[in-house]
Amino acid sequence: MDSDTTPPTVREIADGYAFTGPALDLGAVLLDGTAYPDAQVRVPLGVLNRHGLVAGATGTGKTKTLQLIAEQLSGQGVPVFLADVKGDVSGVAAPGTPSERTGARAAEVGQQWAPQGCPAEFYALGGQGDGIPIRATVTSFGPLLLSKVLDLNETQESSLSLVFHYADAKGLELYDLKDLTAVIAFLTSPEGKEELRTIGGLSPATAGVILRALTVLENEGAGAFFGEPEFDTAELLRTTPDGRGVVSVLELPAVQDRPRLFSTFLMWLLADLYQELPEVGDPDKPKLVFFFDEAHLLFKGASKAFLEAITQTVRLIRSKGVGIFFVTQTPRDVPSDVLAQLGNRVQHALRAFTPDDAKALKATVSTFPRSSYDLGAVLTSLGTGEAVVTVLSEKGAPTPVAATRLRAPQSLMGPIGAADLRAVVDASPLTARYRDAIDRESAYEKLAARAPRPEPAPVEPPPRAPAEPAPRREEPKGAGGLLGSLLSNPTVKSFARSAGKQLGQEISRSLFGTSKRRR
Repeated sequence: MDSDTTPPTVREIADGYAFTGPALDLGAVLLDGTAYPDAQVRVPLGVLNRHGLVAGATGTGKTKTLQLIAEQLSGQGVPVFLADVKGDVSGVAAPGTPSERTGARAAEVGQQWAPQGCPAEFYALGGQGDGIPIRATVTSFGPLLLSKVLDLNETQESSLSLVFHYADAKGLELYDLKDLTAVIAFLTSPEGKEELRTIGGLSPATAGVILRALTVLENEGAGAFFGEPEFDTAELLRTTPDGRGVVSVLELPAVQDRPRLFSTFLMWLLADLYQELPEVGDPDKPKLVFFFDEAHLLFKGASKAFLEAITQTVRLIRSKGVGIFFVTQTPRDVPSDVLAQLGNRVQHALRAFTPDDAKALKATVSTFPRSSYDLGAVLTSLGTGEAVVTVLSEKGAPTPVAATRLRAPQSLMGPIGAADLRAVVDASPLTARYRDAIDRESAYEKLAARAPRPEPAPVEPPPRAPAEPAPRREEPKGAGGLLGSLLSNPTVKSFARSAGKQLGQEISRSLFGTSKRRR
């Protein structure tokens, strides 16, 4: 760094980002509109499991920031998960296009820019898109997450939990929505009236509300998201033979009219990862970094129990080596209990055109450490691709607040062509594993088999012959008497297996009421 031409404020900020270990390069310190390429703003690789926030108004460059972070993580062997809400992140799989603008940005921030794509997999919820289908069983999804999707109140949420408990106890597998609908319809039918009485706290009226909500959800086409084969979240943790992390891109444009569903589905992915991964403490680098785009959709209208579960997941999944970045317009979109656990911040420009905007700006400024910047003025004057940054140092302490001109992504800043995307999907070994849906025997089929059938017409019995005394039946040796007969009965064996399976589901159901994956 040229100490003669670099202002003291810039030197002081740069010293706070002079890390010795592996780190991601975000950009150059920005002061009074000038970028100083010798003063680099970086984030240590080892603190990215401490979570983060990328925020800013529409059009300020949030998507390009997460693309910049994702491609550097991949290059350092860390798998990444991206939710592509607007359909413009798929370019991470292709090399970028050189241009005068990109070259100028690279020179301003001291970047050695070269076009390079990342190894990528493309997914789609339930196959609604070109990607590899991601599905989850209703049982695995659990009552708490499903209540969020159905927009149930807390009473109805508790009632849905009772339905799940009943299905577990009776050996009624809930794989897809028609299974859950069949169980609730049975409980509200004349045949199931007695069964309904055994479930304390579930009234026929509440069961009817849940049933109607499920019907609406299925009519919207969401039934494709639930079922088998269930996606194994371990697929998100893969690296390539040359050591690069795979970037998993979940296409979501096709489900933008059901934002509550897709945001909650992403929470299922995190809950499942939490259950499956071992404790690792603070590793040298994360096992996975998860970008939660349009994060405000997750928290909007959420019940108290759901918010508590999110907060607990964010707090605990750090020790599993998973980092979460919430991407949204303003920090106020994220509950304070969650926001308090986000150690890394990239705040793009905010607008202050209305009194509400001014209030949001003031609240955002108050969440940053003290600095020499007038953050209120800086945050309203940042250009596209510029942000205010503070992260955790290698020792876990906050770095100085740094206005930053960010680097340009080296991958394509825009979507790849539909044909190229399909070619990547067709070449993936996961396509054959998850492409075709499976419909096994479950609650729907079992309850249909129990439906009352019409009584057969009476048949005139033939004349009875004189009865002969039946020969006395001797118990075979080694059969164990009556107890042995019972234990060898196929019906009893089936019940015992079912009871053991359901007990395992009850024990493993955790933070979000999700069930541990069947292996």
